[in-house]
Amino acid sequence: MDTIVKQRADAPPGFFEAEAAGIRWLAEAGGAAVAAVVDVSPGRIELERIEHAPPTATAAHRFGRDLAATHRAGAPAFGAAPEGWNGPLFIGRREMPRIESSTWGRFYAAGRVLPFAEAAVAAGNLTDTEWQAVQEACEAVAEGHFNDDAPPSRIHGDLWGGNVLFGPDGVVMIDPAAHGGHAETDLAMLALFGVPHLARIIEGYESVAPLRTGWQERTPLHQLHPLAVHAAGHGRAYGVELARAARATLAHAT
Repeated sequence: MDTIVKQRADAPPGFFEAEAAGIRWLAEAGGAAVAAVVDVSPGRIELERIEHAPPTATAAHRFGRDLAATHRAGAPAFGAAPEGWNGPLFIGRREMPRIESSTWGRFYAAGRVLPFAEAAVAAGNLTDTEWQAVQEACEAVAEGHFNDDAPPSRIHGDLWGGNVLFGPDGVVMIDPAAHGGHAETDLAMLALFGVPHLARIIEGYESVAPLRTGWQERTPLHQLHPLAVHAAGHGRAYGVELARAARATLAHAT
């Protein structure tokens, strides 16, 4: 097997081990393909190399179908870490809080949006007025305005287009921030940063797991997390977009 090695001399404890645990947990679902872990040790991970191929609508449709199967494998709770992993969680280079809840809104607001939005304020990328809008949106989310009866899904957690590789055998996911979350969060991240044949991915997804009415209107809600992460470390423009998404979330709170 041809492989690729990622390593960081300054990697915090558990950094690559968390990635490996997430990959294995997603792979165990038997749904969307994930680049296999060959070896992992402190500061280093060796992964199966995925050869690139032109994106096709057929591969995208199949990926959507398989992603739905991954989500339906479930998780013990919202915020649950990959099974057997007791260490820290990360998204990109940032640590994610380990917060579990039986209700999605409470977990999402406290564990995925507010900590990164606070970091964005500290970095000067989110103004006081924008921060207030984010807080108000998170209050509505935590109060359960967007809760439904969907059980926790087994989500990738960082499913932007760069982590969706089209290969000779179809789509393969890489670099997860896997945890128990809401299925719409993965789909909203695909929409936020763009991915080839997104409409076909959605069609494939809905062929086995129809999305709930109003999912398009909830897209800004599910984009709060990735936007907050980016606002914390990638510039002022993401703070503006985070506030926009927060206002859109408030507009649809019921």
